[in-house]
Amino acid sequence: MTRIRAPFGAWDPAPPGEVAARFSGLECDWWVAGGTAVELAVGHRIRSHGDIDVLLLRRDQLAAQRALPGWEWWAADPPGSLRPWAPGEVLPPGVHDIWCRPGPDAPWRIQVMLDESDGEEWVSRRDALVRRPVGTLGAVSAEGIPFLAPEVQLYYKAKAPRPKDEQDFAAVLPVLTQPQRRWLAGAITRTYGPHPWTPRLAGRDRDGPPAP
Repeated sequence: MTRIRAPFGAWDPAPPGEVAARFSGLECDWWVAGGTAVELAVGHRIRSHGDIDVLLLRRDQLAAQRALPGWEWWAADPPGSLRPWAPGEVLPPGVHDIWCRPGPDAPWRIQVMLDESDGEEWVSRRDALVRRPVGTLGAVSAEGIPFLAPEVQLYYKAKAPRPKDEQDFAAVLPVLTQPQRRWLAGAITRTYGPHPWTPRLAGRDRDGPPAP
């Protein structure tokens, strides 16, 4: 068991199978996100993880409380601090992160991320003009675990790539299809402007030609 110390206490990330067991009964969409989503997309382990993320649409936020009954839920409100999330409380726009643990003396196990939507469209919280149908937001692994589409996860990672984000990008790039590459390149350019990943998405470097 790996426990990673964070400013608000230790993390012991739940494995994807445990996450799936807890969230699979929900009557709403959910996806494993973050670096674990990238690993589910490529089908193998890439690196160690300090946490595990689950993405919900903001409209479905209370489903997190139903998936994790009896747990502690703490909202990053305001960002950079944590405060208890009360049962049934609807978190306001601007609050995107919820840390969850089984009890006060337990390590954090799951981080829930909230994203925006407009009807049946997902809307990026970074740029409201970057959107796509909710039905295209994710995929399902061979083990039956829903995960965020890698191009969407990389779009978020592209804001200020850290070494682990560069590692994730390099690992998943060979398996991205042409439509995924085009969508990601367009979204990155629209939101962030010129970016070192866009030439690589076009296959103009050591990663080789784009996937068919």
